[in-house]
Amino acid sequence: MLLTVKRFFKRDDGAVTVDWVVLSAAVVGLMAAGYGSMKDATTDLAEGTEEYMSSAEPGSF
Repeated sequence: MLLTVKRFFKRDDGAVTVDWVVLSAAVVGLMAAGYGSMKDATTDLAEGTEEYMSSAEPGSF
């Protein structure tokens, strides 16, 4: 029984899986943060364009 417990603690097969899960979670988190900032920037750009187009005189382009 003691030998089985020692072998269990020496195995590192699952460590690689944990590394990939943590790396994948970090990538997903960074992508979510990037999406949020891009969404805000494009919304601001669209609103600015709308304001510009609304305030322009017809035929002034």
